[in-house]
Amino acid sequence: MRQVAIYGKGGIGKSTTTQNLNAGLGEMGKKIMIVGCDPKADSTRLILGGLAQATVLDTLREEGEDIELDLVLKSGFSGIRCVESGGPEPGVGCAGRGIITSINLLERLGAYTEDLDYVFYDVLGDVVCGGFAMPIREGKAREIYIVCSGEMMALYAANNISKGIRKYANTGGVRLGGLICNSRKVDGEADLVGAVAREMGTQMIHFVPRDNMVQRAEINKKTVIEYDPGCAQADEYRALAKKIEGNDMFVIPSPLTQDRLEELLMEHGLMDA
Repeated sequence: MRQVAIYGKGGIGKSTTTQNLNAGLGEMGKKIMIVGCDPKADSTRLILGGLAQATVLDTLREEGEDIELDLVLKSGFSGIRCVESGGPEPGVGCAGRGIITSINLLERLGAYTEDLDYVFYDVLGDVVCGGFAMPIREGKAREIYIVCSGEMMALYAANNISKGIRKYANTGGVRLGGLICNSRKVDGEADLVGAVAREMGTQMIHFVPRDNMVQRAEINKKTVIEYDPGCAQADEYRALAKKIEGNDMFVIPSPLTQDRLEELLMEHGLMDA
């Protein structure tokens, strides 16, 4: 079983990319569980066709500790199993604690079955909070991919996340599998993200072009592969899935200094010199 965490700057398209990638893996016959680690609980809606998934924390609050697995785990497209950790009541508690509670509960209820090929953790934003770092800190996820674009703040977040991976590499055994560029049509984007990846010691595992088909599929509460399996964007997600499946490049990253990151941005014409 490969346990994979997907990180990236908030709003970069992390959940959309994760669900479309998983649709590609599911189409390949892989058995998958997605654990949504975002209080918004939107990590599985495209796989479940928009079904309002009961979150682990809401269920525990309403039902108590003695619950059955089927209350918090639902199956969707290609049999992909979906769980949403949820978050605390607004203004109370730490959302990161929800991830810890959810994973512990799933382990106790036997969700991590032997037939699973993958478990994906879709993790909120940046690794600055100990709770959100939990999947890598405690060795739950050994394989990390960072979703980014050619925009400065997306790359800044990717670099910051790589620092978290490096911090826990020896204790948790976590490794970086690559950057996934979710294109925003920035000038020189692929070259820039590729250059940043190389300096980190990793790879840009795939460049996902920007396409309105993604938004059309989302409006219809589906992944692109389910909504229009014959379109070019569906093939992009299939290509990403095949690259993840065949990836054998897992590294302890070498984060860039802020000065070097800005130098690369200038070299690729994205900042005024």
